Amino acid sequence: MLFLAYPCRMAASVTVRSADPTLRQAIRLATIFALIKLAIHVGTNLLEPAIGYGYFRDEFYYLMCGRHLAWGYVDHGPVVAVQARLAELLFGHSLTGIRMFSALAGAARVFLTGLLAWALGGRRPAQGLAMLCVLCAPQYLGLDSFLSMNSFESMFWMICLLALILLQRDLWPPQRAWIVLGVSAGLGLLNKPSMMFFLIAVGLALLCTPQRKLLFTRHAAMGIALLLLIASPNVIWQAIHHWPTLEFLENGRKDGKNISLGFLAFFLAQFKNVNPIAALVWIPGVVFLLRRAQWRWLGLTWVFTYAMMFALHAKDYYLVPVYPIVFAAGGLAWETRFATRKSVHWDRPIAFPVLSGLIALLAIISLPMAIPVLPVESWLRYMKATHLYDSSTNTETDSSGILPQFYADRFGWEELSAKIRPAYHSLPPEDQRKAVVTAGNYGEASSLLFLNKPGEIPPVVSGHNTHFLWGPQGATGEVVFSINAAKLPAMLEYYQSCTVVGHLDHPYAMPFENRRNIYLCRNRKKNLTEDWASFKFYY
Repeated sequence: MLFLAYPCRMAASVTVRSADPTLRQAIRLATIFALIKLAIHVGTNLLEPAIGYGYFRDEFYYLMCGRHLAWGYVDHGPVVAVQARLAELLFGHSLTGIRMFSALAGAARVFLTGLLAWALGGRRPAQGLAMLCVLCAPQYLGLDSFLSMNSFESMFWMICLLALILLQRDLWPPQRAWIVLGVSAGLGLLNKPSMMFFLIAVGLALLCTPQRKLLFTRHAAMGIALLLLIASPNVIWQAIHHWPTLEFLENGRKDGKNISLGFLAFFLAQFKNVNPIAALVWIPGVVFLLRRAQWRWLGLTWVFTYAMMFALHAKDYYLVPVYPIVFAAGGLAWETRFATRKSVHWDRPIAFPVLSGLIALLAIISLPMAIPVLPVESWLRYMKATHLYDSSTNTETDSSGILPQFYADRFGWEELSAKIRPAYHSLPPEDQRKAVVTAGNYGEASSLLFLNKPGEIPPVVSGHNTHFLWGPQGATGEVVFSINAAKLPAMLEYYQSCTVVGHLDHPYAMPFENRRNIYLCRNRKKNLTEDWASFKFYY
């Protein structure tokens, strides 16, 4: 986010000076929209605990990764772990505080959208419409509402595009533009591997247009070298650990973890992801970019990113980080259309407030599907009245419960801890010293570690994703609390004895969690530490 300061420090630039009134106006307007975005997330994150929602499953995992800082992890990059660690150090267990950096990244996305519209030549109407679309997109509202790497993804992508646009227009000197791009791209690669596909799309788009000349300079070589240098520690970590992320991705591909959508379904999903009415902005934006030789490379960037995500059978929302640029162009397309109509004063055409109002109205109506702002029972009644959600059509794996996974994964964690604690403290002291908890997935393991103080429960281990790399912590398997979906006969294949001491049964939690028992098992037939390789589960 430090790169956001660059547009404010253009006094040294050859062409644009800080006295430029359009730049000052763009920054002021972008700041207002960014603050609105931040206020939305701070407010809703303060509300959620009061109406019964807790931490999201993945948040526990990232927080534990933050306590084990490294240059890589099985299923994500190191940036989110740093984000989690800083948030916990600054804000403790505050739900609002833990999510603060994601909210700030979302606000940065809105701010960058305004600057992108300005950099393309748009004035206040174009900037405002573009930022409103980003502000009201359901996927952005959801992604920025919890601790994750996804909120930062779009920010890194758009900083790269902004640097190239300013370079193309001679508003930034080449050295500055390529340093900003190199640092942003490098951090983006440390944040999420999808940055690589975006960079490929940008590179191909530039090569297909006259703007390819931007790539063949010594400053470009410097920027590319810088991004590779920044990303290299993660590559080294991957090699040392035998490429776990590639194994993770391959396991997901073989087992059909991501639902493969057909061409039409993938396209229609984009309407849902970024607000159906906003399609009246982003589709003209794509056309606007493709029809103008100066900006065709930006339109091709969207096309190539779309094509790669579809070809790789990515989840439909993997495309959403690239939308701010086509919203910026769409705002300019609307502004250009009305600017050339002499019968309408372009600065205040009736179409702008009508379109903006419809986008905002739909965002308000669909807000409970993006962020938990209603208690569960009220949410269920609202969904029934509006027909916005039908659990029978849910496509999430193992999800046939009353809530979508994005909401269901906020329930049951405190209850799990509450069942482990008394079972552990009922053991004799000698058994307590030998005990360990083996969790079936990173949500269970990470929640137990985060929600309990040392000594309240036994050490917790899991073979799921990065937890596997943290090892068995010397556990022998003499006394084990196993959180497992297996039936008792299957458990006795591994242990001399097992008894059920608890059952997960929260009515709002994911159904697969409620098919799990908490077993107290004794004397594992194979030493747990020696047999740790069998626990490995990258998925």
